[in-house]
Amino acid sequence: MKITHHALLLSAGLSLAGISQAAETITIATVNNNDMIRMQRLSKVFEEQHPDITLNWVVLEENVLRQRLTTDIATQGGQFDVLTVGTYETPLWGAKGWLEPMKDLPASYDLEDIIPSVRQGLSVKDTLYALPFYGESTVTYYRTDLFKQAGLSMPEHPTWTQLGEFAAKLHHPDQGQYGMCLRGKAGWGENMALLTTMANAFGARWFDEQWRPELTSPEWTAAANFYVNTLKNYGPPGVSSNGFNETLALFNSGKCAVWVDASVAGSFTTDKEQSRVVDSVGFAAAPVEVTDKGSSWLYAWSLAIPATSKHKNAAKTFTTWATSKEYIQLVAQKDGITNVPPGTRTSTYSDAYLKAAPFARVTLEMMKHADPTHPSAKPVPYVGIQYVTIPEFQAIGTSVGKLFSAALTGQTSVEQALAAAQSTTEREMKRAGYPKQ
Repeated sequence: MKITHHALLLSAGLSLAGISQAAETITIATVNNNDMIRMQRLSKVFEEQHPDITLNWVVLEENVLRQRLTTDIATQGGQFDVLTVGTYETPLWGAKGWLEPMKDLPASYDLEDIIPSVRQGLSVKDTLYALPFYGESTVTYYRTDLFKQAGLSMPEHPTWTQLGEFAAKLHHPDQGQYGMCLRGKAGWGENMALLTTMANAFGARWFDEQWRPELTSPEWTAAANFYVNTLKNYGPPGVSSNGFNETLALFNSGKCAVWVDASVAGSFTTDKEQSRVVDSVGFAAAPVEVTDKGSSWLYAWSLAIPATSKHKNAAKTFTTWATSKEYIQLVAQKDGITNVPPGTRTSTYSDAYLKAAPFARVTLEMMKHADPTHPSAKPVPYVGIQYVTIPEFQAIGTSVGKLFSAALTGQTSVEQALAAAQSTTEREMKRAGYPKQ
């Protein structure tokens, strides 16, 4: 009865504002990152503009979100109308027909304004399956005041070895100051995102051209030893529990001399309400080592509509609004230009933004530098920098992430972790039928 009533009202051109029973509710699953929490707050503006659409939010921690969404979409559960997904899931799920193609966008959306590498990462055969909310690469954050006091200077393009040397000189745990903070929390999108880019910089690759895992290679061994030893010697306590949000909180509270992580953190480290170190944050390129191939990741948290959604039009209206130039202007107006979602639109990088946001230039440089089709100095059969774009990687990356987390806590040695990672990955790939002809 409601559907008929709703349809009659629409055909009569009557306003739905006062008729709550006709309002559509769309359920949005998103991650508990600051930019998404801001989107939730500012979406009151959307609801005022669209009184016929009500938003229901499900905000989850990163690992939990990924697990919930993967289960829901694979089983066609249909719990959500809008999914917050990344450049890993989007092409895989789009190819399976699990996501709605993002076609017939309004001209005002200006699709050509989306940074080409981001658009490409969310497409299958030139069909877009998600709209990017913010894009990111990797940046080195450091404390300019501590560097100055110690007579050190950060190169524009540092190496991991140099960062390790700086960390050793700036580590004063008795004063609550740690040389280097990095992600240690297990997860393919948590510690493995960071560690895979580090391994790439050391010249490693996940698989050779025949899809054979290479996790015990000299390059992986060198990267993993650097990662574990640096964090054990110069990292904060309890590092195996720290993901992106926890490490950001440590840096903002003044406890980290050097931190390598997502470029999206730039606006948070320079926000007086969140950060105690706003006046002494420096920004440099992502560290390289023997190569710069795959040394900085490319990722876009994006909004997609599952094929199972019963409210596709309303969901599309919302996703278009939240990823539009209009939304970026709204954030600039309400929260200041430095807080706009970065890394998705060329128009964001105006002179005013570059001038106001000290991290903007290096973010753009790293976004342009990242090339998911050439993630390693050696040839590879896969696409993806901090992950491998195959369905099996989510399980592989998370189980390998647990092994490295155990190496950080001393439960296992680096060599044992690498050997176990190699055999786990070999087993998973064999079970999945690789190499595929």
